[in-house]
Amino acid sequence: MPFPGGLWWLLCCRRGFTLLRRDYGEAEREADGEAEEEEEASFELRTQGDQGSLEVSLSQPTRSSSGSERSLLVAEEMRSLIMEKGPGPVEDDPDALVKGWLQREMRGCMKTPWIRPRKYWFVLTPDSLDYYSSNEKGARRLGSLVLTSLCSVLWPDKQLYKETGYWSVTVFGRKHCYRLYTEHLNEAVHWVCAVQKVIDSKAPVQTPTQLLMRDVEEHSSNPEVLEQIYRCNPILRYTSGPLYAPLLPFPYGSLDQSAPGPRSYTTLRDEAVKLFNSLQQLESERDPVPLMQGVLQTCLDLPPLVDEIYCQLVKQTTEPPAPGGQGDLHYWQLLTCMSCTFLPSPPVLRFLHFHLDKTESRFPASEMAKYACFIREALGKTKGRECVPSLEEILMLMQRQEMICTVHCPGAPACSVAISSHTTAEEVAQELVSRLGLSQSPNLFALYEQSRRREQPVGSATLLADVLTRFENLAGEQREQDPPCRLCFKHYGFLDTDNVPRDSLEFALLFEQAHEMVLRGYVPTSEETLQTLAALRLQSLNSDFSTHAPFPRLEELFPPHVLHARLPPPPHRPPAKCRGARLRAGLLAGGLWGQALAKQRAERDQRLRGRLREEGASTMAAIVEKWKLLQGMGRPEAMAAYVALVREWPGFGSTLFDVDLHVVRPWPGRAWGQPWQWVALTPLSSQSPVGAGPQRLWLGIGAKAVSLYKPGEPEPLDSFCYGRISSFGASDSSTFRLSVEDRDLLFETSQVDEIAQLLNTYLASAGAQRLPQPQESPTSPPTSESTVLPQGLCHGAGPWQHRPPVGSSHS
Repeated sequence: MPFPGGLWWLLCCRRGFTLLRRDYGEAEREADGEAEEEEEASFELRTQGDQGSLEVSLSQPTRSSSGSERSLLVAEEMRSLIMEKGPGPVEDDPDALVKGWLQREMRGCMKTPWIRPRKYWFVLTPDSLDYYSSNEKGARRLGSLVLTSLCSVLWPDKQLYKETGYWSVTVFGRKHCYRLYTEHLNEAVHWVCAVQKVIDSKAPVQTPTQLLMRDVEEHSSNPEVLEQIYRCNPILRYTSGPLYAPLLPFPYGSLDQSAPGPRSYTTLRDEAVKLFNSLQQLESERDPVPLMQGVLQTCLDLPPLVDEIYCQLVKQTTEPPAPGGQGDLHYWQLLTCMSCTFLPSPPVLRFLHFHLDKTESRFPASEMAKYACFIREALGKTKGRECVPSLEEILMLMQRQEMICTVHCPGAPACSVAISSHTTAEEVAQELVSRLGLSQSPNLFALYEQSRRREQPVGSATLLADVLTRFENLAGEQREQDPPCRLCFKHYGFLDTDNVPRDSLEFALLFEQAHEMVLRGYVPTSEETLQTLAALRLQSLNSDFSTHAPFPRLEELFPPHVLHARLPPPPHRPPAKCRGARLRAGLLAGGLWGQALAKQRAERDQRLRGRLREEGASTMAAIVEKWKLLQGMGRPEAMAAYVALVREWPGFGSTLFDVDLHVVRPWPGRAWGQPWQWVALTPLSSQSPVGAGPQRLWLGIGAKAVSLYKPGEPEPLDSFCYGRISSFGASDSSTFRLSVEDRDLLFETSQVDEIAQLLNTYLASAGAQRLPQPQESPTSPPTSESTVLPQGLCHGAGPWQHRPPVGSSHS
């Protein structure tokens, strides 16, 4: 009786079949394919113990290689990697470390649950992971994965167990990987640990390129031997064909190479081969800059590829078909960009220096020799970059020229500064201090990054090339109406604001910075005073009142938040208490009632905008009336009167930070070193009590004291001179700790580093060596260097560590 059609299809759809407990078809074909792939690729790697000769006739698996030469190398390499196994009994294998039944994934069987996973008998030896059709004597070995130091194994995935009911063990090899499954977690962990132990016991694997680099270094003083090495090993010379394997060893199937961001990557080995293809495309590119930036970005995302790209570029610039041609110069230009961005490892660096010396001696006074000299100087300055070079920087590096950086100075024309890929913010700040004649000022100056949303100082060791790259990236993301990001030169620390000459450039900078504080609401004063300040600003800009004078916008003269505070608050609707009420509200919002609500909101917003325009018009009229009263006042007098009004606020000269404050006290009788306890916020002083719970405050860092202000209040809640502060530092990335006598103040802020650096700057400028410690008591910490700090608190940012100011220059 013939089988029904559906049953016959189900039996024959699989490529293999089972007969008498033996698997045929797919398993045999896969085993043969794995063995062939293993033999094809195994000769490209050598263990560290192999000495090898100077001649390596085959350096990579070429598809066109033939015959005896390839088979000889394969046979030699296979003998060095794995011992031959005969058809002996599986159970009596003396080399077996771990053995047992495991299920192996076969063409996605774990994704198709109606196909039963296949079980195989796996045996782990000191050299390989083998699997057999059964555990009986004479069982055929179906596959073998050679274990080297480049192999890797993944731990079981809990998510996969929830989806399939199996714990997975994944072992990555050269050409393929084994994905094994078991129903027991302890069995999976046992296999993972055993395989990892075998991998760790293997000697490091070296590629022919690494062996030849070592030979070149050893025989660098013997020209005849070097010539023989380069002649007999094409892996060291230019090639027009593709690269089928990387020049340096990379772990197989490593999953930690994925870079954060929108770009996605495969394995390191595959990315190395793809990058070589990109380098070959570079030869014929008319505009190579975007391709160069893409290669640099890949190296930044995947740092292990830096050495590989250096080796590939050295290979492609060694004995090219047209030395000094367009394609060859593109390679040298990319090598120049690499030398200004990444520093290779010592072995690759020595090999690169040898290549540069060889090029300069062989092609003196050529473009290649000029690039080689530039690269050697750049490698002596490069310390690593946070961003890849911008398009403008790459263009300048291709021409071996410096970039022009524009720095804006409030109240003065913008300055153009020539910078290189290694110029820091501190160097530019010092140059501007000298150029603008601020060397005699006791105050501190720094570079700031200014954007529409925030302003922050640039770190002293920050490379300005990285800052310009960030500006280039942000410019592509911003809308057309957004102002572009820029660099600004401003005061960083105010040590003496009383003795600044009124006719000096520094006073103009001080005036502009005071005006910025007013517009941001950091000068709490009356609305009448704010109008007077706006009138003085107009007088300093346009001199006497005139109807033809250019009028700035109101938000450039008067704090916008004052006008918004006059508007009525939006109506507060209590949230629906029950689920049914929320459901009815949601249904109503989606129909005609929702359209009516949207119309009401639009009308309310229009009324608020009209009210805001009315308030702005009345405020501007009041400012103009005050401006008319300043008839005859010169620009210096107007600026001086403006600064004098702002200086009446006690917090002028301090840098303000928005913080949330908590207070921490040790437990009564707590031994030093035990954990700290959070308690309710206690009053800072008897004159200015603060309510319980975290509160939004201003932390003012000045030259003489640290003060706390309630936003909008002119008088400080409390002020701590530096003699009362025992220590300060960062508890974590968002918490700043300030120890004042018997209290620890914890501030939650996003500007922890800026606060700590500014405190260090003031202390270093004042010549402080170390802050006084609190008096010892039974519950206070000892003052010795072996003090055990409370958990989460440290003295790492303490004032006795004299770190340089953040991008600042003490004049």
